[in-house]
Amino acid sequence: MTPRLIATYRLRADATTIDARARAIAVEQSVEMPPEAIDAARILAEVVGAVEQCIDRGGGLFDVRIGLAAETVGGDAGQLLNMLFGNTSLHPDVTLIGVALPAEMTAAFPGPRVGLAGLRARLGVPARALTASALKPQGLDAAALAALAGRFARGGIDLVKDDHGLADQATAPFAARVPVCAEAVRRAAAATGHPTRYAPSLSGPHGAMRAQILLAREAGVDTVLIAPMIAGFATVQALAGEFPDIAFLAHPALGGAARIAPEVLIGTLFPLIGADAAIFPAHGGRFGYSPATCRRIAAAARHPSHGRRPALPVPAGGMTLARVPELLDFYGPDTMLLIGGNLLAAGAGLTAATARFVRAVADHSPHPNA
Repeated sequence: MTPRLIATYRLRADATTIDARARAIAVEQSVEMPPEAIDAARILAEVVGAVEQCIDRGGGLFDVRIGLAAETVGGDAGQLLNMLFGNTSLHPDVTLIGVALPAEMTAAFPGPRVGLAGLRARLGVPARALTASALKPQGLDAAALAALAGRFARGGIDLVKDDHGLADQATAPFAARVPVCAEAVRRAAAATGHPTRYAPSLSGPHGAMRAQILLAREAGVDTVLIAPMIAGFATVQALAGEFPDIAFLAHPALGGAARIAPEVLIGTLFPLIGADAAIFPAHGGRFGYSPATCRRIAAAARHPSHGRRPALPVPAGGMTLARVPELLDFYGPDTMLLIGGNLLAAGAGLTAATARFVRAVADHSPHPNA
């Protein structure tokens, strides 16, 4: 039997029309033409989408599972997204809520190259949760950003990333910003003895991002930030494949415009195309994700489907130092907590606030010999 990937959609429909709606989605996401106009038996049998299940969730909501021919993807991450939700995303009452790939697609989508375990090994953190913060705001020059990076690193934080809004702006061009930030973190790490990582933000087309990774490598950087919905799935897949030694942190910017369930987009698809860590809006912060949604995102990121390495979930977005124990109780130790603005608000006390953050995480995490 031809391998099929399974897409699950939640849609609003009347019980009298749901069967027709489901068949229409199956056709739209596969051949995009009337099946009766197709005279090739193989296409009809193997390529036209097939409705595999329809579940009435009540209140006019239905979950529809549709099988799509794996051959139509061709190993391309952009085409995978197109086949899963391309035209159907144009219907405002449909959400993509589930994705399951056949084992035959594993080679094309090997997932994280570094993953959760690799990030732990690089940072020398075998058991506790990891810590991160962000360089901001936009408008600072490279020297000011480097000074901030050094202050974070002197506090013993595990990772300092560029804010995703830092691109190749004139105030702090990538080529000027990355070497000085990397050097500031390296000097601080030498002083603390903890191998803090710096992750610059990639921007521009594929060629520009590739050149940025090469420049970052020359500066001793082995971790970068990328926004898959802005860069494009195919770009992330290509860069992760070309640079398997580089850890990719995926940022969720523009993810809310996709009408794809967050646990599918951020927790499943981002790691599938090569993200080693997936940043997402934590519940109780400045975004509206529920605790249940956040729990599903974290679980999906850590799930090693088809032998892939687990990715690291990174809850972020308006989190505070006071919430560290609560967040660790909720997400568990295989997590990286990202606190930005709440630490930056400490001003001259940034390094001390960062150290308190690191200490709070360590005190509330399991110890290797416990």
